[in-house]
Amino acid sequence: MKYLVIAEKPSVARSISKVIGAYKHEDGYLEGGDCVVSWCLGHLAEYAAPEYYDERYKSWRFDDLPILPEEWKLLVSEDKKAHFNILRKLLRSKDFDYVVNACDAGREGEAIFRRVYGLAGSKLPVKRLWISSMEDSAIQQGFDSLKDGAEYDNLFAASECRAKADWLIGMNGTRAFTKKYGRRQTIGRVQTPTLAMLTERQNKIQNFVKEPYYKVEITGNGIVAESERMAQEQDADTMQAACDGQCAVVGSIERKRKEQSAPKLYDLTTLQREANRYYGFTASQTLKIVQELYEEKLVTYPRTDSQYITEDMQQTMADLLKHYGGEADGVKQVVNNKKVTDHHAILPTLESCKRGSNSLSGDKEKVFALIVWKMQQAAQPPYIYEDVLVTVCCQDRKFTAKYKNVLQAGHTAMPVPFAEQEKSKDVAFPKKLEQGAVIPVVSAEKKQGFTSPPKAFTEDTLLSAMETAGNKEFEKDTEKKGLGTPATRAAILEKLVSSGYVERKGKQILPSAEGVTAIANIPDYLKSASMTAEWENELLRMEQGETKPANFMQGINGLLDKMLADLRQIPTVQESTTYNKVSIGDCPVCGKTVCEGRQNFYCSDRDCKFALWKESKYLSGMKKTLTKKMATDLLKKGRTHVKDFYSAKKDKTFAADLVMAIENGRAQYSLEFPKTPAKK
Repeated sequence: MKYLVIAEKPSVARSISKVIGAYKHEDGYLEGGDCVVSWCLGHLAEYAAPEYYDERYKSWRFDDLPILPEEWKLLVSEDKKAHFNILRKLLRSKDFDYVVNACDAGREGEAIFRRVYGLAGSKLPVKRLWISSMEDSAIQQGFDSLKDGAEYDNLFAASECRAKADWLIGMNGTRAFTKKYGRRQTIGRVQTPTLAMLTERQNKIQNFVKEPYYKVEITGNGIVAESERMAQEQDADTMQAACDGQCAVVGSIERKRKEQSAPKLYDLTTLQREANRYYGFTASQTLKIVQELYEEKLVTYPRTDSQYITEDMQQTMADLLKHYGGEADGVKQVVNNKKVTDHHAILPTLESCKRGSNSLSGDKEKVFALIVWKMQQAAQPPYIYEDVLVTVCCQDRKFTAKYKNVLQAGHTAMPVPFAEQEKSKDVAFPKKLEQGAVIPVVSAEKKQGFTSPPKAFTEDTLLSAMETAGNKEFEKDTEKKGLGTPATRAAILEKLVSSGYVERKGKQILPSAEGVTAIANIPDYLKSASMTAEWENELLRMEQGETKPANFMQGINGLLDKMLADLRQIPTVQESTTYNKVSIGDCPVCGKTVCEGRQNFYCSDRDCKFALWKESKYLSGMKKTLTKKMATDLLKKGRTHVKDFYSAKKDKTFAADLVMAIENGRAQYSLEFPKTPAKK
């Protein structure tokens, strides 16, 4: 029997081909005796823009809404059509008995394969490769136990419902609010509630009024104790005068033994949070790095929402701990079959033990070390300590001193790799201190403090907030709550940044002025984290076969109806004049003037979607911001020469031409390198 294998990326296809014996290189695929291995290029096919359904949608008109495709159209982008044609020929070939879906084992991977399979019009029976590691042994084991593709129909249904919901909310909402309020305003099913959280926090910070408070601190015989907070300075002055130079007595000594279990293993969100906390990495950076480590067979599948392993993984983790150092006996602490659905927690692979991590450097080395460290931590004994509260009485006033005795360091004894270690602020309890002890003379000092505003979000704390958003609305045993999924949260943050609604300042994530203005026009139900989190839960229930796609889409359509009905009651605002309308050239799509705004260079025709963003994902990867001169060159010549692009792989700058092409009304970038004159 001959079979076809389709992976998600060329690198994954190469790893698979080595295991199943497909060594012969052909145009767009690798061939073996009984198999052919090809690949997708990420999302080869995506849902078409509104204008592909009807020409009138090229212009944005409120009266045309809602746009509700009766039959959803998938399109292949121009730069990927050549490879799609190769896949289509393979999928239609009668040489194969079946095709193996070897795309990433998750919602996105399922969608990538199924869309290509459907567009190709293939009739081949489908089998599913479902693996959590790119190790040769895992790949082989996966092929030895291929699943029927139909077992993943619910997963595909959930993926398509999410994509359709995002399209419907995004396309209709963005057009509706843009036309109603006279300025481009992007709406997203998950993006909008996330922006709302950011602006709400920023409003609390800006509107916070700090208030002073006062304490009195007494010191004597090595003991430092303080009073409770007082709102009135006069009360603190009175207490200080009464106690200074007086005798004090140790009243009570209360001890509370506490135990803190070792942390669980990493799921993707927790890894992203801690990589941001310790190294300042963005969620997107961490995902890119850990995906590369996965494809290099050094770690297991990263897009997981579980922090546990299954019983059959217990010995593997024990072997890993023996190699990397750790408490192999503590593995059972993270074994829980019920809390592992599609994929277990992120672990280093057995392959990494053989190869070592010496070849890694820079950011990859840090992320890999973090994963190993977390595995070691998770198997450690608990951190056991004793909180000691000492009461000191002076002139009928009560003061308290807090101490901490570490009884067992446990998992806290392991320092974070490549990170500056935080100094403990805890003070050990003086062993000689006894109840009833007299302090002959104490020094009393008044201390002033101020109430503090809430802290601005970092990527760490924002990911945590997204993960727990809407939790109050769910039952205690409900799994997988929050905004988005571990696999999509990084993309949501990057989209908010690239759209100009959010800015990074150091580790802080802040809404821009444009983001604050945009969110102010949006009704509460579109900003509701609990509603969006419930939809995410509905998608998960769909994966498990507990709800139907029609039920989910009915809710989305109902939301659109409500949104448009409410907007119809609001008078239309004339086009905003808040943009700095400085012309830099002509729009390559419609020919109208392109102007400079705060976050982008945009077409003055609001029905045209063309824009050049100053901060874009493509350019930020090379540490470059689009300047006015660069944008002017792109509009005039279709290219601009840049001398200082940065290559993270080589850790150096390089020169290249940034070339612009227009695809579906949007700018697409590529690089061309200047030819070096031949030496004579």
